[in-house]
Amino acid sequence: MPLVPRVTVVIPCRNDADFLDACLTALAAQTHPADRVIVVDNGSTDASAEVARRHYATLLDEARVGVWPAAARGYDEAMGDADIIARLDADSRPHPDWIARLVRAFVSDPGLGVLTGGAEFYGGSALTNYLGERWYIGGGHYWVRKWLGVPLVFGSNFAMRSAVWRRVRDRVDRENGAIHDDLDLTIRLRPADGVRYDPQLLMPVSARPLQTVSGLSRRVFKVATTFAASWPEGASWRRREETTGSRADAATTAADEWAPDTDDWTPEFGR
Repeated sequence: MPLVPRVTVVIPCRNDADFLDACLTALAAQTHPADRVIVVDNGSTDASAEVARRHYATLLDEARVGVWPAAARGYDEAMGDADIIARLDADSRPHPDWIARLVRAFVSDPGLGVLTGGAEFYGGSALTNYLGERWYIGGGHYWVRKWLGVPLVFGSNFAMRSAVWRRVRDRVDRENGAIHDDLDLTIRLRPADGVRYDPQLLMPVSARPLQTVSGLSRRVFKVATTFAASWPEGASWRRREETTGSRADAATTAADEWAPDTDDWTPEFGR
């Protein structure tokens, strides 16, 4: 990765012109600006495309409705010229140092492959915002990490190296618009991908998904749908077996590399 990595921000959007305008305005005020901003218009019938053009974002169209198809389209486009692919939703309002913090983290840790953070909900009651931050997102981080062995990648606030997307892009269920794209991505990741959760990396996001019982229930139900779609890869026992197998393979490889050839071997100390 170069000393100053190239950062592309991907924003899937469907009929969210007003939220998108605020999001792109916040991105324009970053202390470390993005090298490129990609807005994927997912069949919008409002002014979302016009807003993206007004903010000089790269505008892509994705006719298949669903966050996964739209997000994957953006990641594919970003992969060609970005070192880091950052992801927001249209209702995200990044703090001015968001990209700067991402860049510092990836530059300082070569083993970091994916960095994600938490949420600061806005637009709801104090109780709704609190429950969303501590129970909905916070609980998701806790239980998903406990089950999968890696932190939950939060779709409104994360970044990954392009190499990570290159590895998983054909493994994720990218055409399935009925599942949580960020959870599906998390399921395809492994500890070796260097996934890290930073609780201080907070993102203001709209509390609208939490303000109705039906909206919240639909999102919670999609957790089960997402695990079902990826089964058995999302099974904790299978992931433990894969981790154990990977460690055994690594140990065998290391042993083979260090084992002397008894037919023709001389020590090489003092080189």
